[in-house]
Amino acid sequence: MLGGTTEASALAKALAAQPRYDALLSLAGRTEKPAPQSLPTCVGGFGGAEGLARFLRDEKFDLLIDATHPFAARISQNAAQATTITGLPAFCLRRAPWQAEPGDRWRHAASVQDAIAQIGSAPRRVFLAIGRQEAHRADAAPQHYYLIRSVDPVDPQPVLPHAHYLLDRGPFDVEREVALLREHSIDVVITKNSGGSATYAKIAAARALGIEVMMIGRAEAPAIPTVATVDEALAMINHLLPPG
Repeated sequence: MLGGTTEASALAKALAAQPRYDALLSLAGRTEKPAPQSLPTCVGGFGGAEGLARFLRDEKFDLLIDATHPFAARISQNAAQATTITGLPAFCLRRAPWQAEPGDRWRHAASVQDAIAQIGSAPRRVFLAIGRQEAHRADAAPQHYYLIRSVDPVDPQPVLPHAHYLLDRGPFDVEREVALLREHSIDVVITKNSGGSATYAKIAAARALGIEVMMIGRAEAPAIPTVATVDEALAMINHLLPPG
């Protein structure tokens, strides 16, 4: 299983409780101190689709599960290509995206760059809640104040005259998120439509305060069967790898 999400950890725990499965969890290694996992774990890449295909063949796996982050597009593409090369059964565990609710002030963006461009030229106070990988995109609009939150330190840091860096890991609650947005006088949130509950509190907080949200959409889904929940994933595994 290619992991790195809350759902992957939950599925790993469920698989670890079933002796008939011999499962391995793979993490990309982008988080310096990943949370403990219930399955044996390897960290690091495989060398693209061909490298992953070779690993799957050499280790004689029977099934591949892509439970990576909804925005880990390259890894998902490699997974889909590897299954084409090997003919191995596979599916994707991908949580559903968030949907706008009454009171939300969403503007949709195709990328981080697009979201930052849509903020406009007048200085604003921005909560950049996209992790550390693309925080440097803010360099294109240094006139804004940025609150930048990530699990690990942003390195290298963007060259910004007005930025505050916050290290924290979800899940977050709405009350704390409301307090954070007020403390920094935030008037626009930039986030990716990751879905799930762990980081949704910032969306609910923005709704409560009437704050605009730049919502970055997902890339096209991988070309393999997809389920949205851990229960659906377990059912899919039982279907693809029936007992006996």
